Amino acid sequence: MDLSNVQRFDTHILLGIINEKLRLECHSLDDLVMTYEIDQSHLEQKLEAAGFQYDPLTNQFR
Repeated sequence: MDLSNVQRFDTHILLGIINEKLRLECHSLDDLVMTYEIDQSHLEQKLEAAGFQYDPLTNQFR
């Protein structure tokens, strides 16, 4: 799945995909953005606009 353009995804679908990748494949947000070549600022802006922020302790957006 091409996650490099996060702007084209519905926010809630993106949240589910990102949290699944963090839970099953990536040990951190840095690992996720490097693995899937995601622009971290775009990802965080899109999810923050919907009220979600990354929690490094749980390794997920909440």
